[in-house]
Amino acid sequence: MDHDTIPEIALDWHRAGRGAALATVIQTWGSAPRQPGSQLAIAGDGQMMGSVSGGCVEGAVIVEALDALADGQPRLLTYGVSDEDAFAVGLACGGTIRVLVEPVGEGGNALPAAMLGEITAARSARRALAYAVHPDTWARRLIGPEDAAMAARFRADRSGTEESGEFVAVFNPPLRLMVVGAVHIAQALLPMARLAGYDPVLIDPRDAFGSSARFPGAVIVHDWPDEALAAQGLDARTAVVTLTHDPKLDDPAIIAALNSDAFYLGCLGSTRTHAKRLERLRAAGVQQAALGRIHAPVGLDIGARSPAEIAVSVMAQITQVLRQG
Repeated sequence: MDHDTIPEIALDWHRAGRGAALATVIQTWGSAPRQPGSQLAIAGDGQMMGSVSGGCVEGAVIVEALDALADGQPRLLTYGVSDEDAFAVGLACGGTIRVLVEPVGEGGNALPAAMLGEITAARSARRALAYAVHPDTWARRLIGPEDAAMAARFRADRSGTEESGEFVAVFNPPLRLMVVGAVHIAQALLPMARLAGYDPVLIDPRDAFGSSARFPGAVIVHDWPDEALAAQGLDARTAVVTLTHDPKLDDPAIIAALNSDAFYLGCLGSTRTHAKRLERLRAAGVQQAALGRIHAPVGLDIGARSPAEIAVSVMAQITQVLRQG
């Protein structure tokens, strides 16, 4: 979606000779409409993509961005969003935001196009990366997830300003959800996952179950689950949920997930079913420490009964693990 590809859009505009500036929310107070890290791309002809305030101050930011493109100098702007303006974009009350506007270019204090290119290349390769800039000196650097000081920011997807005054924008790979089993719960879970910002993939070798008629618009893979997961690649931005109740389908997928960096693994089934599952996995050589990573019965215990309610509980638990560990 366009609002998820703002750095790429800005780089494309710059390379096409249209000129481009990036506006980024770096700090907020009160009930600001957008969180730190939210971005708006502005072309030299005034076209924009993205948002820094939900519409309240975009016009003023565009004017500043065009001026920045003219003189090659970044700007640090502060705006108060009134209660009236906040109400107009669906908020109960206003707040204050600080916005960094950086022209993309070479020389001076502009955001180097080569650095922006490194950011977009990392995103394309699903490599986590953070971009840091100090507004006092305009010193910039790129930070990898191996930097222990930034581990909490990467984990929580939390861009923000450090005590030193340096602003850090976190660019994590998109979240993904691998769903094994084209069952009724999956029919509710996939659209919920998309709404929550995940790229869902449905895996089921049974063509009659995993059909486009039952899952319109879904990405469906008909390989065996362990092969499909290996082909997709499981990283720290991937959640896996198994729903088939069939050991010959679920178990290989579970083992593949446990041997990966997937941040979440949830498995459908009752407590008794899970106990039998654990026996099979132990017999297959899975260590107890790894078995402790499995969330089963899958989902938060909210008394869910229908497939849709179970899907809600699953997405809630995935969110809890992602945000709280």
